[in-house]
Amino acid sequence: MVSRNVRLWFLISLLLWVVTLFVPWAAFAQEAQQAAPPPPKIDSGDTAWMLTSSALVLMMTIPGLFLFYGGLVRRKNALGTIMHSFILAAVISIQWVLWGYSLAFGPDKAGLIGGLDWIGLTGVGLEPYPDYSATIPHQAFMIYQLMFAIITPALITGAFAERMKFSTFLVFMLLWATFIYDPLAHWVWGVKGWLRELGALDFAGGTVVHISSGISALAAAIIIGKRRGYGQEPMPPHNLPFSVIGASMLWVGWFGFNAGSALGAGSLATSAFVVTNTATAAAALAWMFAEWIAKGKPTVLGAASGAVAGLVAITPASGFVAPLPSIIIGVGAGVLCYTAGNLKTKLGYDDSLDVVGVHGVGGTWGAVATGLFASKAINEAGADGLFYGNPGLMKAQIIAVVATWVLAFVGTTIILKVLDVTMGLRVSEEEEIQGLDLAQHSESAYALDLPAYGEYARVGGASLQQPVEKTRPRTTP
Repeated sequence: MVSRNVRLWFLISLLLWVVTLFVPWAAFAQEAQQAAPPPPKIDSGDTAWMLTSSALVLMMTIPGLFLFYGGLVRRKNALGTIMHSFILAAVISIQWVLWGYSLAFGPDKAGLIGGLDWIGLTGVGLEPYPDYSATIPHQAFMIYQLMFAIITPALITGAFAERMKFSTFLVFMLLWATFIYDPLAHWVWGVKGWLRELGALDFAGGTVVHISSGISALAAAIIIGKRRGYGQEPMPPHNLPFSVIGASMLWVGWFGFNAGSALGAGSLATSAFVVTNTATAAAALAWMFAEWIAKGKPTVLGAASGAVAGLVAITPASGFVAPLPSIIIGVGAGVLCYTAGNLKTKLGYDDSLDVVGVHGVGGTWGAVATGLFASKAINEAGADGLFYGNPGLMKAQIIAVVATWVLAFVGTTIILKVLDVTMGLRVSEEEEIQGLDLAQHSESAYALDLPAYGEYARVGGASLQQPVEKTRPRTTP
C-alpha cells in the first residue's frame, strides 16, 4: 500500500515537473507567434490600380509614342518609325520574362546587377514580395516594371529616325536593354543597388528611363551620323495632328507612370498624380511662351513638346515634392528643354526628334530638382532636399546623374561601334532617299496617294497590293 502511494506521488510529481518545464515555453512560443508581423496580404484595390497603371504605361508606347514620333518624321518614313516602338513592345516583353527582370530586380550581386535566380520568372509568383510589392502580387510588380523597360529604348529611336537598318536596330535594342537598362534599374531601384544604398531618389524613372534614353540618344546621333540633306533641305513633320494626339496620350498615360510608382492606391499616388499634372501644364505654357517670345508665334508642336518635357522632369520628383515646387520644375523644364532643342544644330549633331533635349536635359533637371525640393512631409520614405536643410541628398543626386550619363553614353557607344563593324548601322543612300517604309518594310503609310509605287505591290503583300489595284483606272471593253 505504501509503495503504491509512493509510485502515485512520484508520477504526480513527474507530471507537474513536465508541465512546469514545457508550458512556459509553449506560452512563450504562442506569444512570439502573436507578436510576429502578419504575412503580406494582397490588397485588391492596390492590385487593380497597378494593373491599370501597367496598361496606361504600355499605352504611352503603343500607340502614344509611335504616334508622337510617327507624325514628326517625313511621310516616307512614317511606318518605319511606328514599327520601332511597336516591335519593341514584343522584343522587350520576351527579354524581360526570360532574363531582363531577373537582372534588374533579382537578388543583388555586389550592388551592380541582379542575379539569374528569377530567370524565366522562376520564383516570381502571385504572392506579394515584400521588398518590392507588399500589397500586390509579385507578378503585378513585374509586369508594371516591364512597361518601363519597353518605353525606355523606344524613346531612343527618335534620335536615329529615318536612317538606321531595321535588322541592326533589333540587335541594338536587345543588347541595350540587357547591358544598360537592366543594370541601371538595379542600381537605382533594386534591393541593395548601389545608388539606392547611396540614398539617391528616383521615384518613377528620371535617371533609369529619361537620362539613360536621352544620353544614349546623343551617342547614337553622333555615331550613326546625320540624315542625308540635314541642314540643307527642309524636313518638316508630315502629320502634326498625329503628334499632338500622341503627346496627349503620353500626358494621360503618364499618370500610370508616376502615380503608379506609389505601388498602391493611396495618398502618395494622389500626390504624385497632382504634381505630375501641375508640372506638365507649367512646362507646356513655359515652352509656348518661350517660343512665342523668340519666334513671334506660338506653335501647337511647341506646346506639345513642352508638355512632354514637363512630364519628363517631374518623373523623378513626383513622389517627393509638393504642388508649388512642381510648378518651378515644370517652368524650368519648358525653358531648358526648348533652349537645348535649339542648340543641337550649333553643336553639330542630328537628333531627329529632340530626344536629347527633352529626355536627356529634362531628366537631368528633374533629378537635380529632386535634390532641391524633396520633402519628407510628402513621403517619409524619401529625404529632405537642399532647400529643406539636407545637402546630402543633392550630392547623391549628382552622383546618380553622372553615373547614369557615363553608363548610357559609354555603353551605347561600345554597342553601336561593335554593331557598325559587324552588321552596319545605316541604310544605303538609295534606301534613305527612297524612304525606310518601302526600303525596309515594302509598305507605304499612304499607298493611295502614291500610285507610282505600284511596282512594289507584288512584294509588299496585301497591305500594298489591294489599295494599289483599287486605284488603277478601269478600261472599258
